[in-house]
Amino acid sequence: MLTIWLAHVTFCTAYVAVVISSRLRELDRSIEEAAMDLGATPLKVFFVITLPMIMPAIISGWLLAFTLSLDDLVIASFVSGPGATTLPMLVFSSVRMGVNPEINALATLILGAVGIVGFIAWYLMARSEKQRIRDIQRARRG
Repeated sequence: MLTIWLAHVTFCTAYVAVVISSRLRELDRSIEEAAMDLGATPLKVFFVITLPMIMPAIISGWLLAFTLSLDDLVIASFVSGPGATTLPMLVFSSVRMGVNPEINALATLILGAVGIVGFIAWYLMARSEKQRIRDIQRARRG
C-alpha cells in the first residue's frame, strides 16, 4: 500500500504545485511587508496573512489531487503489490464482471459526499464574503 500512496503523491504533486504557485504569484507582497513593518515575525505573517490568502488554492489543489487519485486506475494497477486493491481497482473489476447494486450504491455515496462537501464549501465562502463586506462597511462608517 505504501507504493500506491507514494505513486499517487508523486503523480499529484505537480498538479497541486501549479495551482498553489499560480496563487502565490498573484499575492500582493505589500500586505506581508506592511505586517513586517508593524512588527510581525515572518512566522506570524505566514500563518496570519499568507496562509489564509492561499487557502483556497490549497483546498482546490487537494480536491484536484483527490479526484485524480480516485480516477487513476493505471498507476494503482502498476505499483500495487499482491493482494493490495484500491477503490478504482475494485470498481473496475466489478464493472467488468457486470454492474451490481453495490457499485451503484458506492457511486451514489461518492456523489452525495462530493455534493455535500461542495455545498458546505460554498456556504462557508458565501458567509465569509458577507462578513467581509459587513466589516468593510463598518470600517467606512466608523
